[in-house]
Amino acid sequence: MITNILNDKPTKLFIAIAAFFVANALIAECIGGKIFSFEKLVGLHPSNFTIFGQSGLAFNLTCGVLLWPLEFIITDVVNEFYGPKAVRRISYIAVGLISYAFLMFYAAIQVPGADFWFGSSKSSGIDDMQIAFSGIFGQGMWIIVGSLTAFLVSQFVDVYIFHKIKKVTGDKWVWLRSTGSTVVSQLVDSFVVLFIAFKIGKGWSWQLVLAICLVNYIYKFTMAIVLTPLIYLIERRITKYFGEEVAHQMKMAAMGKGNN
Repeated sequence: MITNILNDKPTKLFIAIAAFFVANALIAECIGGKIFSFEKLVGLHPSNFTIFGQSGLAFNLTCGVLLWPLEFIITDVVNEFYGPKAVRRISYIAVGLISYAFLMFYAAIQVPGADFWFGSSKSSGIDDMQIAFSGIFGQGMWIIVGSLTAFLVSQFVDVYIFHKIKKVTGDKWVWLRSTGSTVVSQLVDSFVVLFIAFKIGKGWSWQLVLAICLVNYIYKFTMAIVLTPLIYLIERRITKYFGEEVAHQMKMAAMGKGNN
């Protein structure tokens, strides 16, 4: 029985997808503390524009946004072949393990450091390793709560819209249900995390929250469009891996039209 389970192609792929989904989400959370200039990344001078009366804005984004678009692609792929229950399952697993990771980060910060360790990297320009370590892994509680809440809510929004569109389009127009669900869920994700982390947590004005939300969403919306062909590539590879018949049966079951 165990051998059959381990050799089952849909099972093997689901385990691999779930592992990558969780790892990608955790890495995105860990690197999210660094803010980078998107304009500089693509060789442009930082812009200076105004939105909602908030001036001095530019495309300064957290490094986490480099990875989050992959989460929504994976969500759509799992939706397509395994259905909404599978998406909810891997989402809960991701949130549980990310929460566990943050607890371990907090515990590691509180553990007393060895005397020699504090100044062990002065030659690299780091005067106090404890401060550096805490600065990297010690994200504020409101940011953690906001990030995890936004992740869960946006995942469920993505699932809902994806299947609403799929009921109308059937097996056609993958780009519409994938891109459509992503652009809406990314807007929800951008707003919820900023609202909880910075409106509630730090008392930012609505003007600033909405302006930064729009800047982040422009990037995420653009990436959703740019990465659409990747959905087709992944779907074709999975269909080839499963075989046409198995892939079709899984898609029907994912829509609630077959045996789950």
